[in-house]
Amino acid sequence: MSKFFTTEKANIGELDFITVKSNAIGHRADVSVYVPKGKHHDIPVVILLHGVYGSHWAWALKAEVHKTLKELIESGDIPPMLLVMPSDGLFQDGSGYLTHQEADYEKWIVEDVPELLKENYPQVSESSPLFLTGLSMGGYGALRLGAKYPTVFSAFSGLSSITRFEQMEQFVKDIEKLKSAVKKQENVLEVILANKENLKPFRFDCGKEDQLFVANQNLHQALIGHGIPHQYFEYDGEHSWDYWKEHIRETLSFFGKYT
Repeated sequence: MSKFFTTEKANIGELDFITVKSNAIGHRADVSVYVPKGKHHDIPVVILLHGVYGSHWAWALKAEVHKTLKELIESGDIPPMLLVMPSDGLFQDGSGYLTHQEADYEKWIVEDVPELLKENYPQVSESSPLFLTGLSMGGYGALRLGAKYPTVFSAFSGLSSITRFEQMEQFVKDIEKLKSAVKKQENVLEVILANKENLKPFRFDCGKEDQLFVANQNLHQALIGHGIPHQYFEYDGEHSWDYWKEHIRETLSFFGKYT
């Protein structure tokens, strides 16, 4: 028996699209899924979180991440992995993947999405390694949740990440509404330090022309100061899909080392 009241699924080309009534947020949410060809058991899963304004389709349609994954698999650089791209729950301009007073967007990612995959894809099992990444607001979600749930995620990564809650103000129209909606305004460094004894491998990167570049540099230096092992990279580029389309391959290759 399904743990979800309703699930609708369809396929277009190489992608599956699912709408499910989330138990965590109490309403419907959307997910895009890419499954590599072939017979797979206990297949590793990569969850990709989008940024503000976007939704579940962004990673596939704007960055063609599934095509990058195919190239890496076919070249032998990484093993086959399944991609799942959930919406953030569609609160205002962005939920931050946080726990809100009225809906748990964190639990949606950490619990509902993996359960949805296990119910719909026999390739996915309890033994499938789970990896978490995202861009901008999605990077904020990935770095926080990856650190907070080491028993769920085997490794995590952020691209052009928001590192502190107040940086959301640069992107959302009504920051006061978001502030009043969330239960806690979390910062990446605080979450990592709170879970430093159990951290799984993680990395993050940012473009040198990105408006969040200094924030990412500051996070990197703070982690060094606290003796937290991590990988950090700087590349040329702005806060743009051109950057994320190019550099998601480093994250996928990183995850491939921990399958």
